[in-house]
Amino acid sequence: MRLRLEPGMVIDGFTLVEHLNTGGMAQIWSVTREGDETAEKESIGSIPKPGSTFGSDALVMKFPMLIDSDDPIPIVCFETEQMIMPRLSGRHVPRFIAAGPLDPQAYIVMERIQGQSLKARLKDVPLPWQEVVAIGAKVARALHELHLQKVIHLDVKPSNIMFRETGEAVLVDFGFSRHEQLPDLLAEEFREPFGTTPYMAPEQVLEDRADPRSDLFALGVMLYFFVTGERPFGTPKGGQIRRRLWRDPVPPRALNPECPPWLQEIILRCLEVDPNDRYATAAQLALDLEHPEQVRLTERAQRLERDSGLQTFRRWLKARNAKPLETPNIVGQLSRAPIVLAAIDLSPGNEDLVEAQRVLIERILSTDSQARLSCVNVLKLSRIAVDVLEDEEGRSLHVQRLVQLKHWGAALDVPKERVTYSVLEATDPAAAIIDYARHNHVDHIVIGARAASALRRYLGSVSSQVVAEAPCSVTVVRAPREKPEIP
Repeated sequence: MRLRLEPGMVIDGFTLVEHLNTGGMAQIWSVTREGDETAEKESIGSIPKPGSTFGSDALVMKFPMLIDSDDPIPIVCFETEQMIMPRLSGRHVPRFIAAGPLDPQAYIVMERIQGQSLKARLKDVPLPWQEVVAIGAKVARALHELHLQKVIHLDVKPSNIMFRETGEAVLVDFGFSRHEQLPDLLAEEFREPFGTTPYMAPEQVLEDRADPRSDLFALGVMLYFFVTGERPFGTPKGGQIRRRLWRDPVPPRALNPECPPWLQEIILRCLEVDPNDRYATAAQLALDLEHPEQVRLTERAQRLERDSGLQTFRRWLKARNAKPLETPNIVGQLSRAPIVLAAIDLSPGNEDLVEAQRVLIERILSTDSQARLSCVNVLKLSRIAVDVLEDEEGRSLHVQRLVQLKHWGAALDVPKERVTYSVLEATDPAAAIIDYARHNHVDHIVIGARAASALRRYLGSVSSQVVAEAPCSVTVVRAPREKPEIP
């Protein structure tokens, strides 16, 4: 049985207030529930505290569209979303509240995101490239958080991305998604590609739904569209979607000369046919978007024309019998591409310590060919006095530290495109390192610990604070001549 939805109707204690939107496969209504009060702000994006609930303006109910009873796809997508959403958490997804069975009416109740949908910006394309970069970095971070929860979205597009009033990107609509530890109902029941055709990755066309880098391809399509005002592969139908297996897009700078070469490099790398030629993780993509000066430029950055007919023909021949690649599981893919943070103390007298860090870091990176290294130094500021940020000759201390840091990194046996450098200015070095690691989804921190002293034992060391509070693994390095000491 299918209910006729009307304002004022009560379903399992939820009262329908207003019809907000009708999409291709679902209706969205704002709802209230008797007894609910406004949730505490600090609980937003996390597990709710006992007794905390949502206010009447903070809930939405989603209903599947069952217009054609012969088409099972809407209900299978809805079942998929009902399975996945209760397992998601964090500020980059709507918080799940409740779900209802198919009979008499399937539904999902979730947090109502009070910010704006990215779909609202479609009318303004092309956008300034600086805004496109900011959007891309936020969405990439949201995708990485999703991938860490063993979920691939597989339908990344503007209408499925919202922004909280506090600025974080939120991913919505998980009907096409795949959870690595749950049944993939779409793959089990159907033999066809699923997704929104302008944004589908080549492997999705080949019915491979197991690679998190498919979401990076879709994000690349979005970045291309917001920079140029055109979609790189148009809006194909039917068999036309296979063209992306062999036909490269017009380079963004050919359509918008304002697009910087480094941004074209990033976009075209996201749009590579082979997932192995894209970014390894969304976190690495976000790192490049936020550090454009350190993006390694290849021939992609200089392109102004599509590939020649001969190159296209060769790819077409190769694509005729293309089959899905053997892709790793989500956790396996992320683990092969960690971000390693090297916290380097450039103070005089630490030469042996930083050399020991260099040896260890080279050893770590030699086992992970897709790893990225972030070299970080903290320029400590005073809590009370006025900071002097220039030397006696008027040279910037920040720039000098950056030069020193790059000089230290130049001796590493690591390709330059896998290394970035940052000098942080902070009164609390440990807190700055921890915040950097959390923001950039760092997987491993390598930090040096200087010799023990009465003052350091009394005040506490930077390394011990990082060990205690870091969101990831930490390795503490000591100079060879020093005896090991637990921080």
